[in-house]
Amino acid sequence: MYQNFAILSFVLLCYAFIAGKLEKGPISGPIVFLTLGFLFGPFVFKALNIHIEREGYLVLAEVALALVLFSDASKTNLRVLNHNLKFPVRLLLIGLPLTILAGIVLGKAIFKELSWVELALLSTALAPTDAALGQPVVSDKRVPSKIREALNVESGLNDGICVPIVLLLFTLHTLSADAQVTFSYTLQLFVQQIGIGAVTGFGIGALGSILVTFALDRRWIQTSWKPVLIVMLALLSFFLAQSLDGSGFIASFAGGLGFGMFYKNNKEPLLEGAEGNSKILAGLVWILFGVTIAGFIFQHLTLPRVLYALASLTIIRILPVLLSLIGSRINLYERIFIAWFGPRGLASIVFGFMIMEEHLPHGETLSVTIGLTILLSVFAHGFSATPMARYFSKS
Repeated sequence: MYQNFAILSFVLLCYAFIAGKLEKGPISGPIVFLTLGFLFGPFVFKALNIHIEREGYLVLAEVALALVLFSDASKTNLRVLNHNLKFPVRLLLIGLPLTILAGIVLGKAIFKELSWVELALLSTALAPTDAALGQPVVSDKRVPSKIREALNVESGLNDGICVPIVLLLFTLHTLSADAQVTFSYTLQLFVQQIGIGAVTGFGIGALGSILVTFALDRRWIQTSWKPVLIVMLALLSFFLAQSLDGSGFIASFAGGLGFGMFYKNNKEPLLEGAEGNSKILAGLVWILFGVTIAGFIFQHLTLPRVLYALASLTIIRILPVLLSLIGSRINLYERIFIAWFGPRGLASIVFGFMIMEEHLPHGETLSVTIGLTILLSVFAHGFSATPMARYFSKS
């Protein structure tokens, strides 16, 4: 056990030394962590021997995603977002449903054996984009601010929107043949998940910003506690919304927006602690992905699973997004840039584990395809982020 922790600590420490230099190039943190996890794992050097329960890995991924969503939302430039709100609205209300629909239709052509519910679960699990994997693009100042804010808001909200869809599909799977899901039930589920999440998160973020300002002005908060304030607000937003049967991911992003909107002082000293913790947790998630999941994926590859994973990262994502941006006042390269940068990561990992818990008839096909898509996305979007962002400075 101690050897495992020593290796994990060593890997994270070494990466911290060179992160600033490394992330200016095409190699992202998830690429490094996933690769090292696979190499140190049981399929190559056998140095890491980790057995983690699904529930423990799921919670780790959820917490990491909650911190990323809250801190990214806190940094959102609300003035820029307000002027360009139409872009994330198009991506969420047009692009996201079309992406899920395209995934179902193409999936039926590739996987003859999967039911419509299983295809919908697969497509929905791979529809959300990942805020952490997209961070190199969102934080790159060479990318126009309207594009960065659109991608940030999309990745912050689409996973929360997909949660009630996944839960509804689970309900459809467990119903008997003559049972029906009513429109009122569906509407109630969406309102409950999204509404409770948004209200809870925004309220905690707004109230938290007022209390933090009040306490800091009176010097009640010790310096050592400042780095964890954002962390605790993010975790409170996520876990309280989840306990109230709302979407914790919507709550995390809404909480960050609320905090950023009402906190008028310099946020950077407070956000550094949350960002540091989120990077550690995300690093652990990717290392464990390499140790426990990557090898399993390679052992269960089939042509249909590879084809769907490739399609999910390309036409299933790109065509719906391009359709959603018809009529928008941005050039062709900006549209292609937005359409391509839909990385799959923490949110899809969470949905993948939720699907595994359901013990579906073709659960292995779903889990391997989701895992393979995430694996390909880490490398494809990681290597392409810097070169594609650099193009903006040349145009």
